[in-house]
Amino acid sequence: MPVLGFIGTGNMGGALARAAAKKPLNRLLLANRSLEKAEALARELGGEVKDNAGVLTADYVFLGVKPQMLPEVLPPLAPALAGSETILVSMAAMTSIQRVKELSGNNCPVIRIMPNTAVAIGKGITLYACSEEVTSGEERAFLAAMEHSGRFLRTEEKYIDAGACISGCGPAFLDLFLEALADGGVACGLPRAMALELAAAMAAGAAELCLETGKHPAVLKDEVCSPGGTTIQGVRALERGGFRSSVIEAVIAAYERGK
Repeated sequence: MPVLGFIGTGNMGGALARAAAKKPLNRLLLANRSLEKAEALARELGGEVKDNAGVLTADYVFLGVKPQMLPEVLPPLAPALAGSETILVSMAAMTSIQRVKELSGNNCPVIRIMPNTAVAIGKGITLYACSEEVTSGEERAFLAAMEHSGRFLRTEEKYIDAGACISGCGPAFLDLFLEALADGGVACGLPRAMALELAAAMAAGAAELCLETGKHPAVLKDEVCSPGGTTIQGVRALERGGFRSSVIEAVIAAYERGK
């Protein structure tokens, strides 16, 4: 039975714990600065509440704390990590595997991940990289334990920070777009609930079509834009407003802020 520990059960830690709980064989150990939050999640998922040190008996320990909190959280755990078989799973933005190892006393292997909130419903995309100490068997076991969170994409660590500005920040950008689409529908007379459902379902379907067909988005766009039709006029309006440039600048701004 894989044992998964979580230090920090906020938005992202909680989302990953919910994904892990969908696999009945997983045993969950939960720790959080706010004991009440850990207890509530434990009741919801059937996990066990521990303190930070108690979580270290797990096979994989997810670090769900903000990057600036790692220098406070990890050093006290270094003695317990020495000689253990625990693998730390860090989701701290802009924090390298080497930095996590230094803060934890260089005592354990590390898997660095960058998930997004859709992991809670099994539709996430998670970038990950492993330190050299992580064996192929341990990697496979980790992926199997988290299979209900969605897709995993292994990459070189140097790509994670930039990739996270798409997969991690992107949901917020897309949510703004969905809200704007719905507002447009309301302006044209649609009930708001209908407009939101149409926008969200459309986005989900269009994204899946891109993934399943492997077609470039420009090709898929062209397939919808009939000559002299309604869609191309909407595209024209978006281009006039600098839509693509704004999206590009949003990703770059997130990346530069992260650095």
